[in-house]
Amino acid sequence: MLPDHHTDPRAQRPRRVHRTSWMCLLSGLLFIGMGIRYLTGPDPDAVVMAPLLVGGLGFAAFIAILAKAIRR
Repeated sequence: MLPDHHTDPRAQRPRRVHRTSWMCLLSGLLFIGMGIRYLTGPDPDAVVMAPLLVGGLGFAAFIAILAKAIRR
């Protein structure tokens, strides 16, 4: 038998919205991209990849801060 929507306690709770964690999303994409770069073709130079990693993480943090400021 199907539950009655008027008496079902699950139907009365508002749905929670999960906000996007931009820091996690962009950092994950950065590491996936760097992993793909290391798996394909010739090995990249670490002198180029280290600043690229630090700059990418800084950019992700900047976007996360902007997103949090806009939400408020």
